[in-house]
Amino acid sequence: MALQRPIRVFQVATGNVGTEMVKRLQHHRELELVGLHCYSSDKVGRDAGEIAGIGPVGVLATGTVEEILAARPDVLTFHGVWPDVDLYVRVLEAGIDIVTTADWITGHHRDANHPRPDGRTETELIAAACAAGGSTFYGTGMNPGLAQILTTVHSADVAEIENVTCIESVDVSCHHSSDTWANCGFGRPVDDPEVPRLLEIGTRVFGDGVHLMADCFGIELDEVTFDYQLGACTKDVDLGWYLLPQGSVGGAAFQYVGKVAGVPRVELHLEWQMTPLTEPKWDVQGCYITKIQGDPVIYSKHLILPKPGTDFSSVEAFASIGMTVTGMPALNSIPAVVAAPPGIVTSADLPLRAFGGRFVEAAYAAR
Repeated sequence: MALQRPIRVFQVATGNVGTEMVKRLQHHRELELVGLHCYSSDKVGRDAGEIAGIGPVGVLATGTVEEILAARPDVLTFHGVWPDVDLYVRVLEAGIDIVTTADWITGHHRDANHPRPDGRTETELIAAACAAGGSTFYGTGMNPGLAQILTTVHSADVAEIENVTCIESVDVSCHHSSDTWANCGFGRPVDDPEVPRLLEIGTRVFGDGVHLMADCFGIELDEVTFDYQLGACTKDVDLGWYLLPQGSVGGAAFQYVGKVAGVPRVELHLEWQMTPLTEPKWDVQGCYITKIQGDPVIYSKHLILPKPGTDFSSVEAFASIGMTVTGMPALNSIPAVVAAPPGIVTSADLPLRAFGGRFVEAAYAAR
């Protein structure tokens, strides 16, 4: 089939994920970057490529919603750390689709934990905006997001499922977001009574991953519970961008467990290591693991390895891998989201093509 015109993309934010996505957009044959919205005034007016460190790409950063609407993009990609529901509503009402990596998978977490002053849930606001503009809204990422789709797909050859568990076992020290880790309690004394509350509040979006898998499997959960263990640093650790004093939280293992009639059926486990110098510590495997108890039993690892020849002389080069796997599920889903009917969609609604990457250009040129 002949390639149609590229989908016009307006991106929001150039933090860790957003900066990497500006770079990746330049090589995505189905997408064209037509605008960049920045919240920092010092970035407005600068070339998007220069902000991302790749040289000019001919797109200047803007700072108002009006400029987004005037550009008439097909889709807006949102890579801010936290959602901007007011921006979402205006963009969706204008008939522009949105794909976001910011704290949204199914809406359960946002609705339960972020009440609006007018009493309406974020789902209600976004759904109304989609209806008004005939637009589509989709949230994803690596985890929660793609990791749960990988787990779901691994169940395709199982006749009878008893339990499904998705595990993220990773070193998180390459994710340079001080606010994120402070919000989760990392760096606080391990016996600080606020830490469990902060860890749960800061990670509640992972509960959405449990709901997403339950939706894919067609089961209704009675409850989703949270449990945790904390690892205390055995010495002072200076990561160069974050300090972890001796006795502070430097690692955590926690679980969100979906139950039916009291029986754990769908689970999402996370093993996060900021440093291996903790007690207790976990055998962090640097991958995503699927365990399915049933007939037959399934055990699978999803390893993410750097491209051969990658220069790791800087920490930023290593960190870019994590940013890439967070943002690319959003970019690769865009054609399917644009083709989807109006409304809020989740990964349970999209076709398999939404989860497929793209080959290098030479593979297409060879046809």
